[in-house]
Amino acid sequence: MWPTRLLLLNCAAVLALTTTSLSRSTAREGRQVYNSDMAAMSVGHMPKAQKLDKINEMKLASSNLRHPLKDELADLESISISHDSYNLLKFHGSYQQDDRSKRQKGQERAYQFMLRLKVPGGECPGAVYSVLDELCEKYGQQDLRITTRQAWQIHGILKKDLKTVIRAIMDSGSTTIGGCGDINRNVMVPPAPIEDDLRPQYRAARHWTALCAELFVPQTTAFSEIWCDGEKLASVQYWKRHITVSEGVSSGMRQEVKPVAKFAKEDEAAVDARIQAMMRDDNGRGIVLPSSATVEPIYGDSYLPRKFKIGVTVEGDNSIDVYINDVSLVVLDDLSGVNVLVGGGLGRTHGKETTFARAAEELAFVPNANVPAVLKAIVAVQRDHGNREVRANARLKYLVHTLGIEVFRTLVEAYLGGEALLSPRQMKPWRYSDWLGWHSAGDGTLFCGLNIEQGRVRDFDGEGSPQWRSFLRSVIDSTGCDLTLTPSQSVVLRNIPPIQRSTIDDLMKKFNILPVEAVDPIIRLSMACPALPLCGLAVTEAERYLPTMLRRVRLLLDHLGLDGEELLIRMTGCPNGCARPYMAELAFVGDGKASYQLYIGGSPMLTRVGFAFKDRCQLRTIEHDLEPLFVMWRDKRHACEAFGDFVHRVGKDMLVAFSSCYTPSAPVFADL
Repeated sequence: MWPTRLLLLNCAAVLALTTTSLSRSTAREGRQVYNSDMAAMSVGHMPKAQKLDKINEMKLASSNLRHPLKDELADLESISISHDSYNLLKFHGSYQQDDRSKRQKGQERAYQFMLRLKVPGGECPGAVYSVLDELCEKYGQQDLRITTRQAWQIHGILKKDLKTVIRAIMDSGSTTIGGCGDINRNVMVPPAPIEDDLRPQYRAARHWTALCAELFVPQTTAFSEIWCDGEKLASVQYWKRHITVSEGVSSGMRQEVKPVAKFAKEDEAAVDARIQAMMRDDNGRGIVLPSSATVEPIYGDSYLPRKFKIGVTVEGDNSIDVYINDVSLVVLDDLSGVNVLVGGGLGRTHGKETTFARAAEELAFVPNANVPAVLKAIVAVQRDHGNREVRANARLKYLVHTLGIEVFRTLVEAYLGGEALLSPRQMKPWRYSDWLGWHSAGDGTLFCGLNIEQGRVRDFDGEGSPQWRSFLRSVIDSTGCDLTLTPSQSVVLRNIPPIQRSTIDDLMKKFNILPVEAVDPIIRLSMACPALPLCGLAVTEAERYLPTMLRRVRLLLDHLGLDGEELLIRMTGCPNGCARPYMAELAFVGDGKASYQLYIGGSPMLTRVGFAFKDRCQLRTIEHDLEPLFVMWRDKRHACEAFGDFVHRVGKDMLVAFSSCYTPSAPVFADL
């Protein structure tokens, strides 16, 4: 039984009152009532039963992610799958899509599939990239895409080729399991492959990244059965080499990490045994589910209410957008442990105040030895108390927001047995770095970050256009370097001997790859989601139009005497937030055909959520909406004050008042 003094376990009762009409104001009111009545509540250790939505019912009926997907994939007479299988396939790392630009009335849609890989910390050995390059050429649309969570996507796979492609990915030492679905998604970490003994925090961060990636791997054998015919793979998953296997060495900073080529099957087996012991370590408080009831000791048969995102970083390095994750770990400089943040997330719906973007809050400082248990407890809280009735309110951020951080902390403590969590430690200020350009790794090698606009790895048409696939193939073949994908959709070449720097510089010139010094800062800082034509949620353009939008913004800034200014801009084709627009200084969030909601006021250091300034801004005349904001910033800012900081300080009311009295005079560049 739970400790009787911890009267917080049945928080589902609160959710029943608040989440159906959740908003920022109503959530605050509900939380106050809940806290005032808490001491009088008598609760058991089981959460209140919820009426499951259709997707949760589907998960329960799927026999741990098997049916009806398994039978439908075997039917090669059809080029598509059913709605239930569509949702189930996400757990296997794939989305069914169709190219909306090719739809024809009266004809069946030309269905295809996108695969998203699990790439913990963005680490991608050169040999794995070479396999992906071959697969996208033979089975896809001849390109790859780097996601905003440091993963690869391959588009254009036909149903009949899915098994072949996924098996090839698994044979290479990678996987698609954990790329999508209501489970732990790709774990982020700063893309700096630093191996400097003076900066061991980065090594520790990679340890925690790999551990988080493995601790929450689904245990069902459905993946092996469907994609590998139940066979055991001969390959090893390379990221596991970062995980410390020695008892008593829990943070990874003392372990010498083996190169990928020397990480053998027996090494992987030792890591797997360590992870299984952590995963199934049961404190008797309801974190671990009994094996007699489910094959999933952490998730259970219905898995999590929604997707779950984890990020890991070090003090001061906010290259990962640390506040946007369900859980973030911050490795402290003294290596004593981590600060844990919870409750971030950016997905929302236009016109629905019950959904909103939210920055994570600090929960606790956790010593290294206790990190796995605390992570499991947080996931168990979300598993048991997250909203399974209203999918739009199912992310952890809504649970944290509704309860408040103090009540949520006590709930986590209950799962841990009642011992109080420690207060978060003070951290040094955040800085944003994309880690582009040339750097020393600290072990005698170099790494070089290169900007890839919107993460699209393709040999682009047109004279002088970048030939990214050819460049990466040539670099890997010539130097043997490996890759790290960045949170800003770019790439870091790593493991480069200094003598080979000139080789890489020459290949960059040959394939039209710009050094970072030649990239406009607003291009370098920008991001976009894929949007049209393949994303089923997009209502307008993002990736395809962002280069033009950035040119328009730059021309407007130059016209207003703001040439050379840096601005962190992001663009999405819908409000779901895949390119993290709500953290940007300026964001264009699709809200209709060729129209956008303007979001402004995020921090250049990515530490706060901005605010909606104006809806239905027409693409053709977007300069008219931006000009008054830029003019007010130019004329009324403090010295060196960034745009996001300025509009945050001034506030929406003053910006609206100024804009309403301002007559735009700058040219419109809609015909670029």
